[in-house]
Amino acid sequence: MSKHTIPVIDRMMDVLGEIEKKEKGLTISELTGALKLPRTTIYRILNSLQQHQMVYRDDGGAYHLGRRLISLAAHVGVRATEYDLAAICQPYLEKLAADLGEGVKLSILDQEGVLVLAAAQGRREYALTVAPGQRMPIHAGAASKLLLAHLEKDGLDYWLSRPLVKYTAKTVTDPKRLRSELTRIRRLGWAQDKGENAPSIQAFATPVFTHKGKMVAALSVPFLAGTHPSRMEEIRLAALEAAKAISAAIPV
Repeated sequence: MSKHTIPVIDRMMDVLGEIEKKEKGLTISELTGALKLPRTTIYRILNSLQQHQMVYRDDGGAYHLGRRLISLAAHVGVRATEYDLAAICQPYLEKLAADLGEGVKLSILDQEGVLVLAAAQGRREYALTVAPGQRMPIHAGAASKLLLAHLEKDGLDYWLSRPLVKYTAKTVTDPKRLRSELTRIRRLGWAQDKGENAPSIQAFATPVFTHKGKMVAALSVPFLAGTHPSRMEEIRLAALEAAKAISAAIPV
């Protein structure tokens, strides 16, 4: 079998495999030491991988797995012992968008932050546009806060140690205050954005769980500020029901 492989691809997979092991990423020097390969070889492989968004380099020079792997993984079917989360949730997102008339999105947390994995467009007048592939602030917004609220301590500490940008007067940038809000969100079972990322946009987000109780995504419905409270409650309850339906549909 080894006679019919391409060595550079084998080395590329070795690089990705090493990076996968380290949540904080690896530098070129660390990869060179771990893989016992020439520095120039590692450098060229990383450049190619970075060009295709298979890896990215942080401010400290460490390399992490990139966003392109998320979109590729989203199309891996259940026959490969995994499930296609985007495919599973899409019919539920479409139904919720049709029922409410609002845009609906499903977000996950990866090494770079919050990524919109799937979305469905609303047909209601003034419905907000949503699209897969969007990057959202890690601390501002309903889905972002919900994803943070379900992290283990080490993961939460990592994200809150980074600079938290203040986008509007409603954005919470104090880590202590944000931790308190995240505790409340986890207790409630849903999160609300009251204009933290953009003054005119609010949202509700609800959690999607596996059968083992692990949160894997946040379903959210953004809407314009000034929406009537009764309409807001309708959106919140509908989002909760849709998230529960998606959770039930995830394979054991």
